[in-house]
Amino acid sequence: MSVKVCITGAGVMSAAGRDKAETLNALLNLRSGVEPVRYLQTTHNELLVGEVKYSNDELREMLHIKPSDAYIRSSLLAIPALREALTQAKIDGKMLHEAILLSGITVGGMDCTEQMYMEFIETDLKNSYIELNDCGACTEQIADYFGGFRMVSTIVTACSSSANTIMMGADMIRQGQAEIVVAGGTECLSRYHVNGFNTLMILDRELCRPFDRNRAGINLGEGAGYLILESEESALQRGVDIIGILSGYYNACDAFHATASSPDGLGPYLAMKGAVESAGLKPEDIDYINAHGTGTPNNDLTEGIAMMRLFGAEKVPPVASIKAFTGHTTSAAGGFEAVVSLLALKHNFLPVNLNFRESIEEHSFTPVTDPQPKRPVRHIMSNSFGFGGNNSAIVLSAN
Repeated sequence: MSVKVCITGAGVMSAAGRDKAETLNALLNLRSGVEPVRYLQTTHNELLVGEVKYSNDELREMLHIKPSDAYIRSSLLAIPALREALTQAKIDGKMLHEAILLSGITVGGMDCTEQMYMEFIETDLKNSYIELNDCGACTEQIADYFGGFRMVSTIVTACSSSANTIMMGADMIRQGQAEIVVAGGTECLSRYHVNGFNTLMILDRELCRPFDRNRAGINLGEGAGYLILESEESALQRGVDIIGILSGYYNACDAFHATASSPDGLGPYLAMKGAVESAGLKPEDIDYINAHGTGTPNNDLTEGIAMMRLFGAEKVPPVASIKAFTGHTTSAAGGFEAVVSLLALKHNFLPVNLNFRESIEEHSFTPVTDPQPKRPVRHIMSNSFGFGGNNSAIVLSAN
């Protein structure tokens, strides 16, 4: 790629921690944030979920938002993560208003709508929360909190949403359409999408076990993750630290099934292959794979098959899924896990795969399960695969 896309800021919020420091601490100390339901109003209290450990009222107080202001939980999770990223990149004032915000989300304001919809229908009264139901309204609300951006846009491709915002932002920088792009995503838990995944019968009642032979499904989670993408010229002119490079990325949609990946992992294989090639690397240059690794029988089997096809059955690099730490944050996963990948690059460690016990029969590899001695980590691939076969992979590299 002719224009180097640099990363100058990153921020997160999840069940593992409310910022990068807490998240790093959880990863290094193998501490999962997946616990029984606490905040979500659901009858499925038996479920284990990765909830952010703050109520909406507590989040409002942290952000100095009045109780009377209509703010959905997805926005309340996104704002601290985005603020952490902007602060690290030293972006404010006029520079902020000239930047572009790209945010991925699918649930939008459903968490509020589902509690108020019948009242809205029966009274026919205008309701601010109903108007915040759609995904684009969430992105607009986030932008308004910070005083506005030059342009905002929302990507909705389920679990690959925020990975796709990162790719879109990189394309805009490479094509000269922007100097600075804030890209990532947010998602909160709602009854609607918990019940939807429950209907698909892919929720694990125990802690999820990515890449384990006896895996039973997903623990859902919530959170947010954002990156500040910037041209190298802009970063150097501003004198800010470059914390990583977005060296490659690719999206491949195999459209095999509405919710399942193809048995041969064609879409994931093409996404990973394209990401490595666009980075100008060879498969053997990848030091670690942050797998999509949801814990479902279908995903983990086919993602592993795709990795074996790309890297060679006996040459799959160290791989792990971190979803047992946070739950599957769906639309936020690509952004959140990109930040985790940056932490791994900076601190030269490999995040581990919790709860693994026994290998999948068709796989030639086992995931990283024990903390490894510190080692140079130069290139990490991070996978995000969405419903409908919308598969995305990005490669993050040390500066």
